[in-house]
Amino acid sequence: MQLRWLEGKATFLLLAIAGIGLPLLDDSYMGVIVTRACIYWILIAGLNLVVGYAGQIAIGWVALLTLGAYTTAVTTAGTVMPELSPYLALVASAAIGGVFGVVVGLPALRLRTFYFAMTTLGFATIVTQIALAWKDVTGGGIGVAGPVFPWPFAPGWGFYYFCLGLAALCTWMTANIAASRFGRSLVAIRDAEVAAEACGVAKPALLLTVFVFSGALAGVAGGLFASLQSYITPDAFTFDLSVLFFIAILIGGRGSILGPLLGTILLTALPEFAAPLVAWSTFLYAALLLLIVLLIPGGIAEVLDYRNRRPLQQHRAIVPKPALLAGLLDRTASKGTLELSGIALAFGGVRAIDGLDLDIRAGEVHGLIGPNGSGKTTTLNVISGYYRPSAGHARFNGVDLPFSAPHLRAGFRIARTFQTPRLIGGASVLENVMIGGTIDGHGTFAESLLTLPRHRRDEAELKQRALQGLAIVGLEQLAAVRADRLQHGELRFMEIARALMLRPAFLMLDEPAAGLSGEEIKRLGALIKAISREGVGVLLVEHHADLIFDICDRVTVLNLGKILAAGTPAEIRSHREVVSAYLGA
Repeated sequence: MQLRWLEGKATFLLLAIAGIGLPLLDDSYMGVIVTRACIYWILIAGLNLVVGYAGQIAIGWVALLTLGAYTTAVTTAGTVMPELSPYLALVASAAIGGVFGVVVGLPALRLRTFYFAMTTLGFATIVTQIALAWKDVTGGGIGVAGPVFPWPFAPGWGFYYFCLGLAALCTWMTANIAASRFGRSLVAIRDAEVAAEACGVAKPALLLTVFVFSGALAGVAGGLFASLQSYITPDAFTFDLSVLFFIAILIGGRGSILGPLLGTILLTALPEFAAPLVAWSTFLYAALLLLIVLLIPGGIAEVLDYRNRRPLQQHRAIVPKPALLAGLLDRTASKGTLELSGIALAFGGVRAIDGLDLDIRAGEVHGLIGPNGSGKTTTLNVISGYYRPSAGHARFNGVDLPFSAPHLRAGFRIARTFQTPRLIGGASVLENVMIGGTIDGHGTFAESLLTLPRHRRDEAELKQRALQGLAIVGLEQLAAVRADRLQHGELRFMEIARALMLRPAFLMLDEPAAGLSGEEIKRLGALIKAISREGVGVLLVEHHADLIFDICDRVTVLNLGKILAAGTPAEIRSHREVVSAYLGA
């Protein structure tokens, strides 16, 4: 999320002033162009949450514009029901758009990347064919008259102001969502889905909510488009138009509001000022996209994001402050025991875990070691809910943990880090850490949309806790920096801060010392030990044997998915089979 609402407020203000003052030019042709840009932006503002934030490749969104246009035209013409006023017809278009937004979006819960893109294009084709065939209602190829809004929003400058006002409202609402826990969750789904699930983000529910909202905005845009066109036929809803919507977001920059807005203005005006090349519009869009990808991969937003081009201080030291843990962690939370019994899991003919029994107790650091391929990370993935074992149970304080639903683990206060740091690259370090507290937000999507008091309280609390977490791991000075600019060691500690945001009862760390210097490993060990003293059960997977033996209360050694040995660090150090299979001479 390269540009936040407040960072771009000066540019938004300038655009608003220019839009309000446009009628002073007394240029009706320019008014039509800008009105069209406003209508397109209403659709793209919602689509931006789907494509730019959630990372879903929705190319056929023109289908929802078509549905909105025909719904408004038909309901105001009275061909299938008593005539409605254009304003009520616009509400009906929003409802239809929201419903079909879910219909179009449902495949995204199972299909990825271009497979989902093809389903959206297929839906667009179906809608166009229905409009052609349903002649009694839509007029078929002849078309149907668009609605005419009465005074004060009659055709001309009145209608222009109506569209401009709705575009401004949509900008405000989508910017609110982008700066909320819902916006951060969307970007987390896009960049690091497994980390998002570990933080409690429920992908299906969130995506469906966004599809409803985006579809509703597309329906409204369709109704306004029908009025601007005066008369609509299926030919008005071309593939080029769908490409325009999609490319406006890509050249604007993912995870930005201002970038796609400027991209929309650019792509709407471009055909008007290059009229002789209108037949080459698709080629021009593709060429422009290629140039952006090659020269400015982050789009317009990257050009405007000057703050993250400033050089960072070199030779930065990570100095955690474990004494601050008591102010963040919840000592009153239920701790107890996390128990694995008889866990078995195979991939094909390979037994990754074979009858594993393991207890992780509150207030202890439990080390899990073994050769590569012994099943350590697989064990963490079973506990996290990413894998469903073929046998056995995982229980938290005697309650069975559900498998294949990793986002539910956060509700049990089970947090984790990963072998490779899972960062949300376009987001700041602070925003990366705030994602860890997603489940503690109480405001609804609608409350965030309108920045109601509960949403503001959520954001203030999450920000304060995230700053605490960063101070604990020694990264508070880098809170505003984009996470993809951090050094490897800093990313390791940032992940721990994100996990602490959950106020965990149990914390699983997957090779947190990998790539750290000797001094950083010592500080990491002290931090992990301090976390356990706050009553948190820690399961530590690590190849640095010295760290394991220095800070662990108990150690379990795996080999070929089975327990080779278990006991205190002293017992494991002297275990003959462990020395032979793992530790060496």
